[in-house]
Amino acid sequence: MKRNLTLSALLAATALTMAAPVQAQDSVYVPLLTYRTGPFSGSGVHIANGMRDYLEMLNQRDGGIGGAKIVIEECETGYDTKKGVECYESTKAKKPVMYNPYSTGITLQLIPKAAADKVPVLSMAYGLSAAADGTNFPWVFNPPATYWDGASVFIKHVAAKEGGLDKLKGKTIGLIHLDAPFGKEPIPVLEALAKKYEFNLKLYPVPAAQMQNQGSVWLSIRRDKVDWIYNQGWGAMNPTAVKEAVKNGFPMEKLVGVWWAGGDDDARAGEAGAKGYKTLNFHNTGAQFPVMQDILKHVVDKGLSQAKKEQVGENLYNRGVYNSMLIVEAVRNAQKLTGKKSVTGEDVRRGLETLNITEARLKEMGMEGFANPMKLSCTDHSGHNKVFVSQWDGSKYVKASDWMDPIKDVVRPLIEEEAKTFVGKDPGWPKRTEACDKAA
Repeated sequence: MKRNLTLSALLAATALTMAAPVQAQDSVYVPLLTYRTGPFSGSGVHIANGMRDYLEMLNQRDGGIGGAKIVIEECETGYDTKKGVECYESTKAKKPVMYNPYSTGITLQLIPKAAADKVPVLSMAYGLSAAADGTNFPWVFNPPATYWDGASVFIKHVAAKEGGLDKLKGKTIGLIHLDAPFGKEPIPVLEALAKKYEFNLKLYPVPAAQMQNQGSVWLSIRRDKVDWIYNQGWGAMNPTAVKEAVKNGFPMEKLVGVWWAGGDDDARAGEAGAKGYKTLNFHNTGAQFPVMQDILKHVVDKGLSQAKKEQVGENLYNRGVYNSMLIVEAVRNAQKLTGKKSVTGEDVRRGLETLNITEARLKEMGMEGFANPMKLSCTDHSGHNKVFVSQWDGSKYVKASDWMDPIKDVVRPLIEEEAKTFVGKDPGWPKRTEACDKAA
């Protein structure tokens, strides 16, 4: 009996020794608000796969970020604002380091919560464009570019093809857009640019319930003799728009989507007729980059991904990878600033605000040629970084323009004005008290 008790004590001590490192392991909790179901799942699934796989790759290859394991949890929103807020409320007690709403509607609801709960919101190239003003929105970040930046680059692209900005005078440019906050985002800057360059702006809203029934919209586009169209669509709206453009004989090289209208499945829907379709972009496609090869090796080939192997490298999958790269670099930056492994939301806000992703850092991450350098600051939470035009060659998207700066002299003043208007509507809106850090 004495021998058995001694053996039991030894086993218990060994179990405690083995358990201790697990219990004490440093970690960072990253909830992902995703939508793999519903009318927007055709786009949302690829984004979710890319986001999750990059984070999982770091866990498998490196053990996490700077010695801290990444605790990944998806919460299904169905791209529904109410469900998105429910996801936020159900996960915030777990001390997340940031939120990725992946919906402009959800982002708008989380903006006032972020400051109260001390958890930053990363609305990567979506959400409220005015949130790029870090003075009024210290807890919200929308790098590498806002919807207003994108719309201005679209106009620059049109001007380049037409022979100069002065050639825009008298042209008719249309915006086909989801009739929701996301779809309406580019309207203010397009209106300002229409006034400045004297082109005619036509708006073509598409209700969510009619995303797959756009016949009457495209009849109006034909009737109005629109020269160029900008597509601010998402989910089932995009393949339908491409199919309708082909059906109505609209020149595909003059249909340009926002970066969210550039799914491979969006273009495939138009079959052979979709060749020439364009979309804005801020990262490249393909699986040839070292980072994508590491995802294949450490995640996909191990059966840890929900993506099919051939989908790794497609545009929206790579978008999800880019998004998670920003998450990770903000956490890594926060670790440098604080000297801690398990950083908090407050720490990561500082990490985001001093984010400076250089060419050298991109190369270290296996992303050389995948993306462009980008930098944020206390006052500029977007960076208004360069984007380019991708074009569908019949089977994949290829880079079809140089990197282009947004029309900053129009966009930035509008953002600062709109930020003041937005916060001015709420007399209790907190003034910024957060100090500015120097880069780590």
